[in-house]
Amino acid sequence: MTSTKQYTERCVIVGISTALQRKNKLNEYLDELEFLVHTAGGEVRKRFTQNIKMADSRTYVGKGKLEEIVEYVKAANINMVVFDDELSPSQLRNLEAELKVKVLDRTNLILDIFASRAKTSHAKTQVELAQYQYLLPRLTRMWTHLERQKGGIGMRGPGETEIETDRRIIRDRISLLKKRLVSIDKQMATQRKNRGKLIRIALVGYTNVGKSTIMNMLSKSEVFAENKLFATLDTTVRKTVIHNLPFLLADTVGFIRKLPHGLVESFKSTLDEVREADVLLHVVDISHPDFEDQIKIVNETLADIKCSEKPVIMIFNKIDAYSFIEKDEDDLTPSGPENISLDELMKTYMAKENYPCIFISAKRKQNLQELRQLIYSEVKDVHASRFPYDNFLY
Repeated sequence: MTSTKQYTERCVIVGISTALQRKNKLNEYLDELEFLVHTAGGEVRKRFTQNIKMADSRTYVGKGKLEEIVEYVKAANINMVVFDDELSPSQLRNLEAELKVKVLDRTNLILDIFASRAKTSHAKTQVELAQYQYLLPRLTRMWTHLERQKGGIGMRGPGETEIETDRRIIRDRISLLKKRLVSIDKQMATQRKNRGKLIRIALVGYTNVGKSTIMNMLSKSEVFAENKLFATLDTTVRKTVIHNLPFLLADTVGFIRKLPHGLVESFKSTLDEVREADVLLHVVDISHPDFEDQIKIVNETLADIKCSEKPVIMIFNKIDAYSFIEKDEDDLTPSGPENISLDELMKTYMAKENYPCIFISAKRKQNLQELRQLIYSEVKDVHASRFPYDNFLY
């Protein structure tokens, strides 16, 4: 009988704390990197960290730490090492020579996940362009690497078929993909114009906060939702009606720390749904210990694409999973989110935010009617200001 069990790659992850990346943040970043590895189909057996003034230009980590990693990789039969930051081409070559196993960085890992998630020709084109842009300066390293081992995490996409491809052909392919994306972007812009005068709302937020689940609840559709990073790649737009007022609701790709610039550029048309939205629904996973950092990252990304001035509704999701640790009276350490009750958190955010916010559980369907009413009020205000003679709708 043939086994159908999927092969899981054994991995270690590596990160450093420097003057630019403090030690207290390193474990948070490595937690996320481990989730990325899990999403890609790997299993993290150990994590290595080092406090260093700056990343070593040759091997990222210091000589002693690298020797420690090499010993563990051999002893534990590890077949992949993933680094939390983007590595230079020379660092990749040097690390592979020392470790004798597959070496990936965060960027390559994210690209691999995107490649596995891409379903439509549009998403596949976007991912392929980002992959080639990442691959071009690392061409020599990638080709020798692929000759030795094919398949597995980090190997999906353009590198698998033609080992003899040279830089000129890659550049030609990048040029072709860019032209194809310009054409696709024009088609999608035309589609957006053809949607008429309906108000547009876009769901935005960090990856894996529950945007697709909320989309399904509001639009009564079946958008794919999963407890993994980047479950949604292709923008999904659904016509939604609350009470008697129709609008378009778009689900978009989630943001993440250190999102590769090439992906941001490649997914321009996805971000255009955000740029052209009238209202943004910023979804936050309130149960995540770093939800405030995630809010900051999303807000910075929105500012980068010039969307920070749009009307926003803050949706704090997953209140059913929120937990806090009550502090002892004698504990004088400053309180963090983990020491604040949900009631206190709700009062704090509802008081300090300049825009509407609501606390819900999409999974348990808590406060969904209140959310629908809040969205209705925002859509009605936008519609009334834009189309003052359509007041018969409400």
